[in-house]
Amino acid sequence: MRSVPRVGLIVNDGKPLAVETATTIQARLERGGHEVVRVSSSGGMVGFANPDQHLRMLGYNACVPEGFDPAMALAIVLGGDGTVLSAARQTAPVGVPILTINTGHLGFLAEAYLDDLDRALDQVLTQQWTIEERANLVVSVMRGDQRRWEALSLNEMALHREPLTSMCHFEIAIGRHAPVDISADGVILSTPTGSTAYALSAGGPVITPDCPVLQLTPIAPHSLASRALVFSDAEPVTVFPATPERLMMVVDGSAGCYVWPEDRVLIRRSDHPVRFVRLTDHEFFQVLRNKLGWGLPHVAKPDRA
Repeated sequence: MRSVPRVGLIVNDGKPLAVETATTIQARLERGGHEVVRVSSSGGMVGFANPDQHLRMLGYNACVPEGFDPAMALAIVLGGDGTVLSAARQTAPVGVPILTINTGHLGFLAEAYLDDLDRALDQVLTQQWTIEERANLVVSVMRGDQRRWEALSLNEMALHREPLTSMCHFEIAIGRHAPVDISADGVILSTPTGSTAYALSAGGPVITPDCPVLQLTPIAPHSLASRALVFSDAEPVTVFPATPERLMMVVDGSAGCYVWPEDRVLIRRSDHPVRFVRLTDHEFFQVLRNKLGWGLPHVAKPDRA
């Protein structure tokens, strides 16, 4: 058995079950001679910037915890899907793979559950796992040449008026293509991973994670012609708010800032994908069926002889 020299532990310390489980895992790893770097998932929660302050950030590398670097074998993440999204910001810039163990509710992004924790740890420590890479976004708010806000996004960027009750206008440039105008309550720019999140609720299609595409989905569009658009993720996207009032931008449901008429939002595929540890064959359609009820029969099928 090859040893794992250093393992990260990213914990939602607001959940007692996650904290208790992390303590158990840390003790087992340390008994086996492994160095454990334990951090809170809150370090990946960029938060919401005050609209009246100078919003310039250090960039997405600022979320990487001390002690996390490319030499780390993997990081074990304990929490729900929101914790996984935060952990993705903490690990992707340095390429650390994450093993997601669900201590939350839906667990759409979970690889393992508490009732199978011992087996999962045995597989990790004996290197019986593979890596699946998921596309990640860099979302930046620019004013002229000045970067005012930036974060990584595994799921989506949503831009809308606050509160979400009235129509906004957007001019959107996708790569080399002619700009398009959209009138809607807001717009969502999502990865394939995010296609099963907010974009799905807004009427967008489900996209399998291996497709190298992005998805633009209007929120409650004010035109029969405005529908979700899927395009190559090699195309950078620029969103110009054409509304005189400030807008709210939300990234992965847990981070964001205000966007003013003089700002623009830049979205591009990151050079740093999120690397998920897979212990079994991760069959996406089965996950859709188990978590969202996709493809289940709605009528009884006749018995076959």
